[in-house]
Amino acid sequence: MSERKYVAYVGSYTHGSSKDGIHVYDVDVEKGTLTERSGVEVSNASHTAISKNGRYLYSIEDEGVAVFERDSEGDLSRINSVNIDGMRGCYLATDVDGKYLYVAGYHDGKVTVVHTHQDGRLGSLMDGVFHKGLGSVAERNFRPHVNCVRPTPDNKYLCAVDNGIDQVKIYRINKRRHKLELVDILRCPRESGPRIIRFSDDGKFAYILFELTNEIKTYKYDGSGKTPEFELIQSIPTIVVKDKDTHNASSGLAMSHDGKHLFCTTAGIDTVTMFERDEETGLLDRKFFLPVSGEYPKDLVLFPDDKHLAVANHASNTVTVFTIDYEKNIIVMNGKPLKVETPNSIHIWAVPEK
Repeated sequence: MSERKYVAYVGSYTHGSSKDGIHVYDVDVEKGTLTERSGVEVSNASHTAISKNGRYLYSIEDEGVAVFERDSEGDLSRINSVNIDGMRGCYLATDVDGKYLYVAGYHDGKVTVVHTHQDGRLGSLMDGVFHKGLGSVAERNFRPHVNCVRPTPDNKYLCAVDNGIDQVKIYRINKRRHKLELVDILRCPRESGPRIIRFSDDGKFAYILFELTNEIKTYKYDGSGKTPEFELIQSIPTIVVKDKDTHNASSGLAMSHDGKHLFCTTAGIDTVTMFERDEETGLLDRKFFLPVSGEYPKDLVLFPDDKHLAVANHASNTVTVFTIDYEKNIIVMNGKPLKVETPNSIHIWAVPEK
């Protein structure tokens, strides 16, 4: 694994002093270190995604979405950008076939589908769906906020997690018409604030992180029928101690590459939690709940060997890296925190093969 070259990309906001929305880091997998190499000017690059072939990087920007070509070192060159005919997005996902880029709109409650060309260019908008409905009148959780979009592993459906109305809307992807067709709604508990959905690699299980109730719900997934089936089999807290004076918000969710562990961060209490995952049943068992030495952890990523963990701390302007001890169920900080202004997302990907 160490023979492959890996690069980390940290997406960040640029409303402060920094104009670099994407920060590029060299990754030393064996040592578990990140070394900043360069920055790329993108306005408020809050989230990034990679193409199926690994040659292109997509980024949120104020104007819509942008795409960059990745060279053999992982450096980025802008190709083009498109306006998504709505407010700035917050989350990106590519489909299994590499034909579409999906954009989640937190501010306007919109799901956008953008056509992606084989030469890397972003094309026209294929579809745009605004969510409707009302959630709780409490605080901000009262109108649609699409926080995450992710296709099911069988590529039959697109799951749009709506943090504002406590729903996951499930769309069929009509590839002939290039449209989204609503087929079902996974209704979550009132004021739970679903934030992110992830699937196991075998496609049998789905995990939803809830921002307001600070828990993960495990579902069995079956897409073999005419409509998708999600069966709730577990609810497990992401935090151990609830501080009534602190607003805790579960924020980031990552699965280890071997599928044996699931990690999440919780802002407010500023922790990372590790769950051991039963690959047969999909059920989770919490193993540790520890501080991240940073403020408001927005996102996290596992190194390719699953031995190290990097956390993007939005409020403290840092990225902290830890060594994971699976036997003792602890993490140990690996070096000093890296300085980066308002980091919002972090990913590690292998550079494109020649």
